Amino acid sequence: MSVLVVGSVALDSVETPFGSVKEALGGSAVYISVAASYFTAPVRLVGVVGADFSPEHVQFLEHRKIDVAGLQTVASGKTFRWAGRYHYDLNVRDTLSTDLNVFETFDPILPDGFDKSRYVCLGNIHPSLQQKVLDQVTKPRLVVGDTMNFWIEQALDDLRHLLPRLDVLIVNDSEARLLTKEPNLIKASRQVLKMGPRIVIVKKGEHGAMLITEDTIFSAPAYPLEDIHDPTGAGDAFAGGFVGWLAKTDDLSDKNLKRAVVYGSTLASFCVEQFSVEGLKDLNASTIRDRYRSFMELSQFDEK
Repeated sequence: MSVLVVGSVALDSVETPFGSVKEALGGSAVYISVAASYFTAPVRLVGVVGADFSPEHVQFLEHRKIDVAGLQTVASGKTFRWAGRYHYDLNVRDTLSTDLNVFETFDPILPDGFDKSRYVCLGNIHPSLQQKVLDQVTKPRLVVGDTMNFWIEQALDDLRHLLPRLDVLIVNDSEARLLTKEPNLIKASRQVLKMGPRIVIVKKGEHGAMLITEDTIFSAPAYPLEDIHDPTGAGDAFAGGFVGWLAKTDDLSDKNLKRAVVYGSTLASFCVEQFSVEGLKDLNASTIRDRYRSFMELSQFDEK
């Protein structure tokens, strides 16, 4: 099944206690698309870059069988850049600089055929742009949306108009609390369900992720890794793995949603092992399946 991904394409400069990279490939649309591409095709990317965006990055995306017909290039501008520094525990980061460049005037126009995508994943962009994408899509089977603290604080009305159009909202724990003013994550998720989405996923970083529907509460652990180098893009890789698995199986049952959460966590675990998209570059069905099974073993136990 086809997946449409709309979001940022960026050049990230990242510092962690374990190394650094300068102007490496990043952005929500990139991480989501690459992760989803391991499960289904076509994956259709919509984003914007400047003339300084390396052809090698485009070739990498095409190598992953990602359709980049929706990747706009502004010849007179520069690509979105972000720089950040992570603290020692990697749960806290400081933004050093944000240069929106061509992303500041991003206008997501879908190429021919993209409007018929069955699964839609909206990366972290302004809620009004997310709505503009949905205005162009014809009867998608599932719409997944991400947001962030900034939009909750600065564009809440737009976000509230968007939420009834989403099937799935993915947020982290602090965003769920900020959106609902409720400290308890289960109660917060229940409140979000009343705002429109029928599925809420709360990412909890090193503590895993939680899936909440009207009838289900499911908590998946994070994979215990000895080497974590860069958390950037982990949440987007999660979203890509989640929607990619659902598109592959075309099964939206609660049981398969749980599997999708674990596959999302699986892709996120590969992502954080290296900087940029390096941890997602050389995977295959076998390595993904083996780690998925390891995830399952983490929570299995004998009753007696």
